[in-house]
Amino acid sequence: MIVVGDLQPGKKLKIDGLRTLLEIGASPIREALSLLTSDQLVERIDQRGFRTAAVSRENFNDILSLRCTLEEMALRQSIANASEAWEDELVLSHHRMLRETRDHIEGFEARHKAFHMALLSASSSPLLLKLCSQLYDLNIRYRYLAGKSLNYTKRDVSSEHDNILRAALERNADQAAELLLSHYRKTGAFLTGLIATSEDTQG
Repeated sequence: MIVVGDLQPGKKLKIDGLRTLLEIGASPIREALSLLTSDQLVERIDQRGFRTAAVSRENFNDILSLRCTLEEMALRQSIANASEAWEDELVLSHHRMLRETRDHIEGFEARHKAFHMALLSASSSPLLLKLCSQLYDLNIRYRYLAGKSLNYTKRDVSSEHDNILRAALERNADQAAELLLSHYRKTGAFLTGLIATSEDTQG
């Protein structure tokens, strides 16, 4: 709910309200909030409970920078360790992403993440993969908050994915990394513009 924007940035998270909304007990909710604090999606307010993490241009740029650095590292490891099983899973995840309609936003984003994580999945570092997954979720939150404003009229995102896939399957780590980072930075530039506009409006 936080990632897809159902719970807006800065919203106070009251245990009783969440119990009613989610129809579960207080203990699992407190545990979940503590875990989400570690994932940077929730902030603990001293002596006053929890709230959803704030968003800002600086925060987004920090996420993007870290994501590019860590995913390039993971991608290069993954390609170096590539196997037929990794190839099969990568091609399958790409196929599933193509089959999911973009009108079903949450379904497409789940397939989209599966494809990007499949690219990295042969990395030798479980901790690196966990960090990449967390950064993906932090990044995707901004895309959901952008909502219908997020359209790529001047981009062929499907071709970008195709080219990344092809380079990875050819074991061309330099080209795959260059294409992946370009893919992220193009989206990043668009979102940064939206965030700046929103901040100027609020200011």
